[in-house]
Amino acid sequence: MTAIERLAYRRVVALTAALFLSYLTVAMSLPAVPIHVVNGLGLGNAWGGLAVGIAFLATILTRARAGAWADRLGGKLCMQRGLILYALAGLVCAVASWDGLPAGTAYAVLISGRLLLGLGESVAMVGMISWAIGLMGHARAGAVIALVGIGMYGAFAAGGPLGLALLDRVGFAGLMAVCTMLPLVGLAAIHWLPAVAPQAGQRESFWRIIGRIWRPGAVVGLQGVGFAALGAFLSLYFLSRGWPHAGLGLTFFGVGFVAMRLVCGNLPDRIGGTPVAIASLLVEAGGQYLIWLAPGPYSALAGALLTGLGCSMVFPAMGAEIVKQVPPNLRGTALGGFAAFQDLAYGATGPLVGILADRMGYPPVFLIGGLAATLGLSMAISVPRAQARALET
Repeated sequence: MTAIERLAYRRVVALTAALFLSYLTVAMSLPAVPIHVVNGLGLGNAWGGLAVGIAFLATILTRARAGAWADRLGGKLCMQRGLILYALAGLVCAVASWDGLPAGTAYAVLISGRLLLGLGESVAMVGMISWAIGLMGHARAGAVIALVGIGMYGAFAAGGPLGLALLDRVGFAGLMAVCTMLPLVGLAAIHWLPAVAPQAGQRESFWRIIGRIWRPGAVVGLQGVGFAALGAFLSLYFLSRGWPHAGLGLTFFGVGFVAMRLVCGNLPDRIGGTPVAIASLLVEAGGQYLIWLAPGPYSALAGALLTGLGCSMVFPAMGAEIVKQVPPNLRGTALGGFAAFQDLAYGATGPLVGILADRMGYPPVFLIGGLAATLGLSMAISVPRAQARALET
């Protein structure tokens, strides 16, 4: 690695550290929001799932705009705007916990904050990935996306138990106050890093780009069902069974996720994304089926660990393939569209499996996650053939 490459790598690592701090806002709220809705506001599991999933809906609806911003304005400015939105989202959610509000009004304010959080995530994540790839070069796209994931899911590993601990000690308002401050720390941390100038070139419509990338996008979306189910309902699953360590599910997931990216982060750039995605989906499916059938908390935690190991490399594996297919001036838009497939899985899974949990309990939620990963495996196998046909035409 040359001196210039080492400097670029250190800058991306600094971005990853800032992302970790900022993404704690998302991670700490993920297990706390459904608990607050169900136990604090007295609403059902479906409403708790909707409160989690609505943020991902906002992300889906704004990915095209976020990608266009990243391509036109540059990744740095895009990420900075996203972190400001993170902070505003935490502030609105804190207002939603005011005791004087009726449950319905408090829930509506909470949903507003979650929508802001989803918008912030869309803008911040697309901006950061585009910025980081610009710093390191598209040949290292798989490694860049893997580092971004380390920041995100490292935050999930720490944020799950931390969020539940803060919820217990300072209440939902105190937790949201912390979630307001952390993105501002991240914003200050990235201020000194150099921007990368936007690339000039002919633009294409968002939907035309989606037509190019929908198969890898479907793979990453099906992968996301298992994580969404785990993030929204594993803590409630533990509590319903009277099991200890309810806050450790996301920790085990995050440890597996980060460990796999640390060990295998360069693998998609070396051997190609499809083999990595196929092996990963096999592991994820096994983890989800283990949680579904778990007789006790430790086997469920093992399933969460396997889910993290399996989910870890699917996004960078398929993302590296997509970066190779589009020119640099369309990279942000393509990555935004690609990420929207995962957002769709996150947004739809919460409310849909929440309805299932209300009727049948929590174990079938993880059966759905396992079946989705199995379907994603079959879709991943078809990606190389589809790409070969596209090249022939």
